This record gives sequence, structure tokens and C-alpha cells, in this order.
Amino acid sequence: MYRFRLGSTQRKTPPLKDLHGAHLLGGDGVAVRGDLRLKGGEIQCDVRIHEPTGLSLVWPVADFGAVQLETTRLPNREQPYDLPLELVRHRLMRINMKREEWGLFDYPGMEDLATRIEEARALFVKALQHSDTPERAMTFAEKALLAALAASEDISGFHAGVFINRRRQMGGFAKPFLGVGLPARMPDEQLLNAIRPTFDFVRLPMVWREIQPKEQGISFDYTDAWVSAASEAGIGLVGGPLLNFGVRFVPDWMYIWENDFETIIDYAREQVRRTVQRYASRIDRWIVASGLHADNALAFSFEQIMELTRMAATTARSLAPKSQILLELTQPWGEYYARNQQTVPPWLYADMAVQGGVPFDAFGVQFLFGIDSDGFHLRDMLQISALIDRLANFGKALHVTAIAVPSTKQSIAGGKWREEWSAKSQAAWLDAFMQVALSKPYVESVALHTLCDGPDCVIPESGVLKRDGDAKPALEMLRRLRTRLRTPGE
Repeated sequence: MYRFRLGSTQRKTPPLKDLHGAHLLGGDGVAVRGDLRLKGGEIQCDVRIHEPTGLSLVWPVADFGAVQLETTRLPNREQPYDLPLELVRHRLMRINMKREEWGLFDYPGMEDLATRIEEARALFVKALQHSDTPERAMTFAEKALLAALAASEDISGFHAGVFINRRRQMGGFAKPFLGVGLPARMPDEQLLNAIRPTFDFVRLPMVWREIQPKEQGISFDYTDAWVSAASEAGIGLVGGPLLNFGVRFVPDWMYIWENDFETIIDYAREQVRRTVQRYASRIDRWIVASGLHADNALAFSFEQIMELTRMAATTARSLAPKSQILLELTQPWGEYYARNQQTVPPWLYADMAVQGGVPFDAFGVQFLFGIDSDGFHLRDMLQISALIDRLANFGKALHVTAIAVPSTKQSIAGGKWREEWSAKSQAAWLDAFMQVALSKPYVESVALHTLCDGPDCVIPESGVLKRDGDAKPALEMLRRLRTRLRTPGE
């Protein structure tokens, strides 16, 4: 059993009352099963593997916020580990790894950040030196964690600033790169007026549940209306996902076939075929499958998940051979796998798609944060930047297909970035995210999850338009960013 002491009784942030987002990590960062509980100022973890294991959870840090953090993988032992100490140990290790990977150890302009990293390391060493007085050790560890987190976000921003300017100077943003997901309502002039000056393209959801609510009934009224409106307005279109087997996407009538995979895949093939065939001349980028690795309402096996993936990509390719075919990764850190073993870790799914020769061109990836649910707890910018870098190792182009954070105060259980969520902090977070994502030369586009607030928002109040249609600060920020990036620098 692993035991982690929570920290100093003098912490400025309140003690944990629940283990939000808590799960265990094995090799290669894959979530593993285990039983976790809070007891007597400790987190106790019963593990089911016999190898070094790490702990990940939402951890509040005074003056920084609350984000999903993790420890290094640790050997099992009888005495407890000090959680703040292990969290800062992991963060300092990641900072060193990314500084080396990004070539920032001797980069001009890094002097101040290098000093701050050394200060965080010095506080960590002091915590180790006071191991015989746990209260003092924890106090130093918490100060070190704050310093390391602040420095790591600034390093991510520094690296992004250097490379986004290089990309801009080389004309790297001449092609459409900024998009937004459409709301579940018909097009109108108010929506189009918000889209035209800010976004290059819209993502048109094609929810099977809505297209075919009954087994014998097909309705393309919503998609037809948006394809026509966007085409007339000169706005690009991205279609999909065509297949998603989460409970919000699967038609109710499909459940009668849940034990007949051959029938399911036939219906799925027909859904892909009729949709791509209908819009092949108007849409040149298709998200053919989304989250098949994570959302699995019909309890598919691993082999069936990969067969559905291959079928969707192959069918779309045959009907739209010049279009770009995407597979979309949702909940990309894979926390869900610790709770549901009928799912597939995202890295295994991505690797099998590449190695198995699935005919697709690029990965899509979602970053949706701010609610207390597996996969939606807030991550900081270093973690986001590192995950995007890791995806690049598959040798495929990358599209950030959906990003979202709240614009109103939410429970701290879902995470908090510097201050309470508001329209102002939403705009600041989106700005920081855009800088990080668009600084990567292999990221071809970035899209917001949704244009406006409404009942269909996965993350509450995450649109850049309010429910009454008024613009939030994020909309103007994105407009200025797009204009600046489209203008090559000197």
C-alpha cells in the first residue's frame, strides 16, 4: 500500500476533502487500477500492479490555482511519502526534460527563468534537508511547488513566443488555422456576423443520434442549413465526428443490437457513407471517428474498436479521396482507463492506428477543462505543450479540434487557473493556449469547442458568445490574434 502525507497544517489553501481526479499511473503514463482513500491526513492507495507507481490528482496551490498534477513513479514502501515533495520532484524533472528537448538551457533571454528554476530547486533541497521535521519540510516543498509551477508555465510561454514568431515570419499562418464548433441551432445572421471576422472555418457536428433518431428516419435539415450558410458566407467547413459511441451520440435504437457487432458496423458504415457522399464536394476535412478509445457505450472489444476505426477511415477515403481524414483523441491523458478496462489508453489507440495502416492523415485532439469528471480536470501549459509534442512523434499532422474552459465561476474540483473562472480569465487562458498550440509547426489548426453558451456545452458557459448573443472578451482576443498571425513579420 502506498501512503502520501497531504502537507503542512499551515497551508494557505484548504485541506483536501475529496480526491478529485485521483488515479494511479504506471509505465509510460498509463492510468492503472487501484483503490484510493483519504484517511488521517493521508492518501492511501492499494495498487494492483507490482511495479513503481505514481499518483495523479487535482492539487490546489496557493497563488497559482488548482491543476491536475502527478508524482514520479515510486517504489512501494511502508513509510508514507510527502505528497507536496513528490509533486515538486516530478515537476522539476519535467522542467529539465523540456528545457533540454527545447534547447533552452543556454538560450538568450532565459536567464531570469533559469534563476527562478534554481530557486525552486533550492527550496526543494531545503525540504529534503528538513526531512526529520516534517512540518518544515512540507512548508519548503509547497513553496518549491509554487515556484516550479509558475516557472514551468513561463517556460512554456517563452518557448511558444519564440516559435510562434518564427512561424509567423515564415508565413506559416497563410492557410486557414482558426476554427470554432457550431451550436445546436440553425444558422442566423447574428452567428454568421460573429464567425466571419474571427474564424477561418467552422466544425459542423454530425451527431448520428440526431441525423437518425429512428432506425428508418434520416434528417439532414440542420447540416444542410449550415453547409449552405457557411458556403455562401465563404466560411470553411470541417465535418464530424461521423462516429462517436458515447451515450450522447448513439441513437437509442442502436442498443437493441449491442450484442450483434456485425449489424452495428453495417449501420455505422452506412452512416459514414451517406454523410460523406452527401457533402463530399463541400467539405474537405472529415473527423471520421472521435473518442472510440474512451467512450464505449456498447462495450466494444479492443479489436472491434480498431475495426470500426479502420472501416470509418476507409469508407470516407473511398468517397472523398482528396479530403483530409482525421481520427480524434478525446480525454488525451487517459484517466478513464483507470475506471473502465473496456476502454483503450489513448497512446495505444494512436499507435495501433498508425502501425496498423489505418488510412488517415492526421490526429485531432480535444482539450476540454473545468469540470469534475475524468479527463476534464485542468492541466497547466507545460503539460499541454508536452502532450502536443508527444503526439508529434507519431509522424502525423495534428489539429486541435476542440478547446474549452468555463467563463463563469465553477467548483474548484474541476481546476482553477490563477483566479476564479470568469470571462476575463477565460480569454487569458485561451490566449496562452493558442500561443502554445500554434507555436508547434505540426499543428495545422486550432478550433474552439463551441461558439456560444447553451445547453449543449460540455463545459459550462465555455462559448465566446453569451446565451443572449453578446460577445465575451475572448472573441475580440481571438480576432486580434488571427489578424496578427496572418500578417508575416519582418
